[in-house]
Amino acid sequence: MAGRRGWGGSPPNDDEEASRRIVAAAVDLIGRTGAEISIADVAESLGVIRQTVYRYFPSSDALMRAAAFASVDNFLDRLTQHVSGMKDPAEAMTEAVVFTLTEVRRIPHLGILLSSTYSNVHTESLTSEEAQTFGMTMIRRFDVDWHSCGYDDESLHELVEYVLRTMQSFFLSPGNPPRSQEDLRRYLRRWMGTAIIAQVDQPR
Repeated sequence: MAGRRGWGGSPPNDDEEASRRIVAAAVDLIGRTGAEISIADVAESLGVIRQTVYRYFPSSDALMRAAAFASVDNFLDRLTQHVSGMKDPAEAMTEAVVFTLTEVRRIPHLGILLSSTYSNVHTESLTSEEAQTFGMTMIRRFDVDWHSCGYDDESLHELVEYVLRTMQSFFLSPGNPPRSQEDLRRYLRRWMGTAIIAQVDQPR
């Protein structure tokens, strides 16, 4: 009977549906609060006990990351549109970083995915398989011909790690006062952009 009272009176049909509904509830809560949420918060919103949520997600951090990945598709679509037509790797990546740093202020899910500022993940998560997958998905949507620019799979993965580390530094310490978009764009183009272009001149 308790199960009927939970889940809004409509229990999930299987574990897959239960997991999906838990993540959806977490996404909704994060979107409404703009902050980190707990297992207890999600359980309360679903009308179930915490142990029910723990069955599918062993920690709040695991649930937060699942919610983050469920929320980034729309961001990636808008980022792709923003950098559409940019074939220069330094220009495209600079614009991607500026766009991401701007959007993370509006979309807490994105910050949860990329920055320990929004969750209790260790900094090692920056180079986790999940973060690398997100980064590779992001840059492969660009109109840049990475192969012609001297990038193979190994160097692309290294570039993703480098850019994630760069964004992490701005998440943790945006500056006082933070740079304007134009100042940030100029800074990234000068330093990060130079490093990205250097790969073009490397022996193939």
